[in-house]
Amino acid sequence: MKIGLIGLGNIGVHFGTRLLAAGHELLVHDRNPAMQQRLVEKGAQPVAGAKELASQVEIVLLCLPMPRIVADVAAEVAQGSAVRIVVDLSTTGPSVTKEIETLLKARNISMIGAPVSGGTVAAEKGTLAVMPAGPEDTYKEIEPLLRVIGKNIFYLGADPSLGQTMKIINNTLYATSMVASCEALVYGVKAGLDSKTMLDVLNVSSGRSFATLERIPQCVLDRSFPVRFTTELLHKDIKMCIDEAEKLGVPMLVSPAARQFLAFAITQGDGQQDNVYPIRHFEQWAGVQFGEAPPEA
Repeated sequence: MKIGLIGLGNIGVHFGTRLLAAGHELLVHDRNPAMQQRLVEKGAQPVAGAKELASQVEIVLLCLPMPRIVADVAAEVAQGSAVRIVVDLSTTGPSVTKEIETLLKARNISMIGAPVSGGTVAAEKGTLAVMPAGPEDTYKEIEPLLRVIGKNIFYLGADPSLGQTMKIINNTLYATSMVASCEALVYGVKAGLDSKTMLDVLNVSSGRSFATLERIPQCVLDRSFPVRFTTELLHKDIKMCIDEAEKLGVPMLVSPAARQFLAFAITQGDGQQDNVYPIRHFEQWAGVQFGEAPPEA
């Protein structure tokens, strides 16, 4: 297919790479020229703006960091003369997705909300979970593209906002388990347990989670803290979930504690750090450190 991709950051660059490798003709745009150039070097065609891109392709994929940015870019895309399908791969949230759907529908453009989960490693390998929702005929048309970037595809219904609801539920569960895991593991170190041994026990026991299976072993145990998903973005997602639940009259009692801790971490300068970096606050309060950097070669 000839498709467009807007947003070429930590996740978007892997989408573009995989789509090019699968043989698709890809037009790309990012407001950061350096991000755009990474895919141009792999064979993508650069385009100066969102409207221009949407005037050259019928299918536009969005992979952007914040809901308002998605809405603003979607409004530009809607002005394109060729576009007829917009696939939003971002975590936009159900309310803003409904706004965008209304905007696009007024111009006879069909929308699929298809947020993803799994992080940068899964994006690179093409093993992401993808949560598409929107008109079924549109979904069937773009499904081959989703199969390039993800492994587990779950069609969630005709309402494009349903995929976004599923995504923020997922990220909120991750955030709460991650924060809980960090404080519990720091307690274990303080009590005298070995960091790696604790993870080994948890990961074959009922306390395991994505945080203990993937994120903490990969990012904290060796003290590397690579930036895969920032504290700021995770805070955005959990806050969005709590706000949307409140709109429906659903009580959220545990998740706000995790949101509050992430908000505190942001005030301490952790916003652009990876979301497991704030374990350092628990460590500082307890006077211990989880894991250890390997000795220098």
